[in-house]
Amino acid sequence: MARPKPETFDKQKVVAENRRARFDYAIDEKFEAGLALQGTEVKALRAGEASIAESYAEVRDGEVWLINANIPEYSHGNRLNHEPRRPRKLLLNSREINKLFGAVERKGMTLVPLSIYFNKTGRAKVELALAKGKQAHDKRHSIKERDWKRDKARLMREKG
Repeated sequence: MARPKPETFDKQKVVAENRRARFDYAIDEKFEAGLALQGTEVKALRAGEASIAESYAEVRDGEVWLINANIPEYSHGNRLNHEPRRPRKLLLNSREINKLFGAVERKGMTLVPLSIYFNKTGRAKVELALAKGKQAHDKRHSIKERDWKRDKARLMREKG
């Protein structure tokens, strides 16, 4: 019997984070995926230079690809430097890929990368979320909830 995966991933060093995704999408389920990188991409990531703000993932031909993620060229790289916005393959189990493909096709969900990080063994990983887009009224509700929590904490601090 397979061991269940932990809820939280062992993030040692977070390189890039998509903070806007938690506001724009209702996150249903999270996955940890490996990232297939070329030589200078790893060095650029270790330098902390990456952006996944406008990126997404898609299932194509039984594989999952990270599209539009920006890992800029490594400053000390030579002619063998990588292309900054190339599609990058995400490494997942076939069962996970089938689950993601079914959810995207049938339920109209989206694959959104939440963060790129290095785990404790030094491997580059992507926290990928299966999410559904929020409507404008849902976003307003989220803002109202966040403001109320902040005010409540401030009141408790002052009175408590």
